[in-house]
Amino acid sequence: MFKCKITKKKIPQIINFGRMPIANGFLNKKDFKKEFFYNMGVSFSKDVSLMQLNNHPRPEMMFNANYPFFTSSSKFMKNHFKNYANWAKRKYVKTDNTRIIEIGSNDGTFLKNFKKKNFQHLAFEPSKNVSEIAKKNGINSITKFFNRKNLITFDEFVNKTDLIFGANVVCHIPDLLEFILTCDLALNENGKIIFEEPYLGSMYKKVSYDQIYDEHIYMFSISSIKKIFNIFDFQLIDVFPQNTHGGSMRYVLERKKTNVNKKINKWLEIEKQENIDNISGALEFKKNCELSKEKLQYKLNNIKKKGKLICGYGATSKSTTILNYCNIDSKIIDCIFDTTPNKIGKYSPGMHIPIIDYKYFSKRFYKYAFLFAWNHKKEIEEKEVGYLKKGGKWITHL
Repeated sequence: MFKCKITKKKIPQIINFGRMPIANGFLNKKDFKKEFFYNMGVSFSKDVSLMQLNNHPRPEMMFNANYPFFTSSSKFMKNHFKNYANWAKRKYVKTDNTRIIEIGSNDGTFLKNFKKKNFQHLAFEPSKNVSEIAKKNGINSITKFFNRKNLITFDEFVNKTDLIFGANVVCHIPDLLEFILTCDLALNENGKIIFEEPYLGSMYKKVSYDQIYDEHIYMFSISSIKKIFNIFDFQLIDVFPQNTHGGSMRYVLERKKTNVNKKINKWLEIEKQENIDNISGALEFKKNCELSKEKLQYKLNNIKKKGKLICGYGATSKSTTILNYCNIDSKIIDCIFDTTPNKIGKYSPGMHIPIIDYKYFSKRFYKYAFLFAWNHKKEIEEKEVGYLKKGGKWITHL
């Protein structure tokens, strides 16, 4: 039995994905023997409808001076954050002296959409390399974690912040209590917390278990967000489905003032009907994960028996879960093509598949390419028309 990170009550483990390395821990061959591993098990709390990792590496091991993901590297995400910012400006930004905080701000892609209006802003980004790029782009980026100790030194944002934004970051924070208390310290009376995260309901439907890895400590639903924040006198006032990361949800919260609106109640009823708010859905998900693993292994082994070669496309953090859970190594997938300089020339975590510069993807034809970046399939297919015309085929675990 494990403890819920919110209620501290004992909860049962639902799925054990086994021995896992750090998802973004792409490494050199000389470092194979000292690679870090942990056991990746998942539990579900019926009290707060929350799916969580039972064990995970310390945040400092994942978010550091060599974080290998830059938001601005994706055309799709740049456009998404532009739309996110424009939506926020229309709906919640009323004056030019609005005070904004973004947590997990990466290279400043989101906040760049605000600075022309001279909004006061503060960005918390603990990964030094991406934080430095944000600073060069004119973003007031602080290379620290978002907590009360680090916030208190910025007096102009204590109890004066209008909006706290986040995207794919709250699920990374082990201590949600500290996160909520820090938000409470920062916000003014009418301030709002707005963040979006991969959605548990979408993960269930797609059986996209690769959304679960060391950085994703929680998989949220509308029910879990409502129940967790309610404990700390915050209320969920709106939600907006997003198509990022294979299906996400944007949440808007504020201090308790009024009753929850009908829209929230409708969503809660849907989650109840679809077993998203209870343990039955988690147990069904476990069965579907095991079946998905069997099908994928069967598919890949059949391709190899025919003498065909398989490469990987996109050395994503999500790929680490797929490769290690399904025991897919370089005997099955020759290499993974990627555009990220920090990954090229290294090896995938755990399974040690070589990461090759994307520029060579078109030079050696692979009949089959495992699309690890499946959530960007539309963008990738538009880019790889030539590969498909040659008879190339995408493989996914979905």
